[in-house]
Amino acid sequence: MTTPPPKPIFIYNTAGDWHGTIVGGYIFDPRGDCIGFVQEEGKDKSVYTFDGEWVGNVSKDGRILRKRAGSKRGLHPNPPAKLKTKPSTLPGRAPLPPQNAEIGYDTVDVLEEDPDIFKRVSDRRADIGENKPIKKE
Repeated sequence: MTTPPPKPIFIYNTAGDWHGTIVGGYIFDPRGDCIGFVQEEGKDKSVYTFDGEWVGNVSKDGRILRKRAGSKRGLHPNPPAKLKTKPSTLPGRAPLPPQNAEIGYDTVDVLEEDPDIFKRVSDRRADIGENKPIKKE
């Protein structure tokens, strides 16, 4: 007996725009490019960019949320490698978005506030050569 493939989780913003799909612990944008990864931490599904920057947590209705005044988490110690190919189970389009629950002022919809968060290089990442000692001759 074979195990069925994992069910995709669709990521929307509060307005109902489809921003991505989670399949097998990775986040893919609507074009099929791998843009981030998800790590289960207790009951939360934490979302990270490939630079290791924490973005927020996936809510039950498919939004990425975080506390507005929450402290920044450190970079993920060892983010996985970016997938070069998209999985065969990646759907071509998303279903209609679910009815979203109200969020309080203390909570931010990350993709509503910053829709390009997965498209930039993190400013918290070390620069090339920053951690390497300089050789003196």
